[in-house]
Amino acid sequence: MKEEARQRQSSSKKQTRINEHYVYKAPMENRKPSKLFQQLGKGMTAFLVFGACILFYFALLRMDVISSAIGTLVGVLKPVIYGLVIAYILNPIMEFVEKHLETLSDKYFPNMKNSHKVCRGIGIAASIIVLLAIIVALFNMMIPELYRSIRNLAVTLPGQLNEAIDHLSDVMSGETALGQFFKTTLEEATAFLENWVRTDLLKQVNVMMSGLTVGVINVVSELFNLLIGLIISIYVLFSKETFSKQSKKIIYAIFPVSKANMILHLTAKGNQMFGGFIIGKIIDSAIIGVLCFIGLSVMKMPYTLLVSVIVGVTNVIPFFGPYIGAIPSAILIMLSDPKMGIYFIVFILILQQLDGNIIGPKIIGDSTGLSAFWVVFAILLGGGLFGIVGMIMGVPAFAVIYYAISLFIDSLLERKNLPTDTECYDEMSYVSSDGKYVSSKMSDDPKESSGANDAGINTEKGE
Repeated sequence: MKEEARQRQSSSKKQTRINEHYVYKAPMENRKPSKLFQQLGKGMTAFLVFGACILFYFALLRMDVISSAIGTLVGVLKPVIYGLVIAYILNPIMEFVEKHLETLSDKYFPNMKNSHKVCRGIGIAASIIVLLAIIVALFNMMIPELYRSIRNLAVTLPGQLNEAIDHLSDVMSGETALGQFFKTTLEEATAFLENWVRTDLLKQVNVMMSGLTVGVINVVSELFNLLIGLIISIYVLFSKETFSKQSKKIIYAIFPVSKANMILHLTAKGNQMFGGFIIGKIIDSAIIGVLCFIGLSVMKMPYTLLVSVIVGVTNVIPFFGPYIGAIPSAILIMLSDPKMGIYFIVFILILQQLDGNIIGPKIIGDSTGLSAFWVVFAILLGGGLFGIVGMIMGVPAFAVIYYAISLFIDSLLERKNLPTDTECYDEMSYVSSDGKYVSSKMSDDPKESSGANDAGINTEKGE
C-alpha cells in the first residue's frame, strides 16, 4: 500500500510539472539545427530573396496603383494622424499642468483616490483650452484685419493701376521705336482682353465656381477631420503610457535585444529633436510676429496686423520661411506706398538677422545638430516630397536619420580601434597599413605620445 501511494504521489508531481510547463511557457531549449535543416534554411533564404526581388519589380511597375492606395489609406486615417499631431503638441502643456497639480495633490490631498487620473484630466482640459484660446485669438485678429485689407485693396488698387498705366503711357508716348512697340503691345493686349471677356469669361466663371464649391467641401471635411482628431488626441493623451509600453513590448519581441535597444534609443532621440525643434520654432515665430507688429506699428505701415501674422506664421519654416512671408508682404505694402515697402524690406532684414543670430539660437539652440548645408538639403527634399509640411518637418526628420548614420559610422570605427571624432581626420592625419591612427598633431615628446596611446588613440611617427 505504501508503495502504491508513493507511485501515485510521484505520478501526481510529474503531472503537476508538466502542467506548469505549459501554463507558464517554459523557455524552449536552444538546440543546434541539423545539417539538413541548415541547408533547407539557406535554400528558403535564397527563395525569399528571389521572391522579394520579383515583388519589388512588380511594385515598381504598379507604382501609380500603390501611390493611389497609400493616398486612400492616408485620407481614411487623417483624423488619427491629426489626433496624434495634436496630442504631440498638447503633451508639454498637459505634462506641465499635471506635474504641478500632482505636487499640490500630494501636499494637500494625500489620501485622494485616483489623483493621477484627476490631474491628467485637468491637464488635458487645460491644454485644449489653451489651444482653442490661441486659435480664437488668431482668428479674431486676422479676420477683421484681413477684411479691411482686402476692402482697402479693392478700393485703391484700380486707381493705383490706372495711375501706373498713365504714367507709363506718358513715358512711352513718344515717336520712338520703343514707344511704338509699347503702343502696339497695349492695343493687342486690350483686344485680347476684350475677346476673352466676350468668349471665355463665362466658362472660366463656371470653372471657378465649381472649384470654389469643391474647395468649400474640402475645407468643411478637413474641419470635421480636425474635430475628430481633437477627440482622438484626448484618448491618446490619457493612454500614452499604455501605448508606450505596448510599443516597447512589441519591439523587444520582434528584434534582438541590441537592435531593440538601439531602436528605442533612436526613438527617444527623435522625440527630443522633434519636440525641441517644433516647440522652440513655434515660440520663436510667436516672438518674431509680436516684434514685427510692434515695429510696423511704430513706423505706421499699412496692413500692420495682417503682415505681422504672415511673417510670424511663415517663420515656422526654417531658412526659407522669412523670405516666403516677406516677399508677398512687401508687394502688398508697396501697392499702398512704395517708400514704405522699401522701409519694410530693410526692417525685415534687420529682424531676421536678430532672429537668426540671437533669438533663434537662444530658444531652439542646436537641437538638430545639422550644419547649414544639411538644413537647406532637408528643407528642399522635404518640400519637394511633401510640400509645406515637408519643409517644416524635414529638418528634424533628417536630423534623426543623420544621427542614426553617425552612430553606425562610429560603431564601425570603434571596431577598427579608430577615433570617432571628426576633427581627428584632418588633411595631415591618416591610418597606417597596420590599422593604427596617426595624428597630425603628434608630438615628438615621448611623454605626450605615451599619453595619446593611453587615451586610446594609436599613434606612430610618419616618415
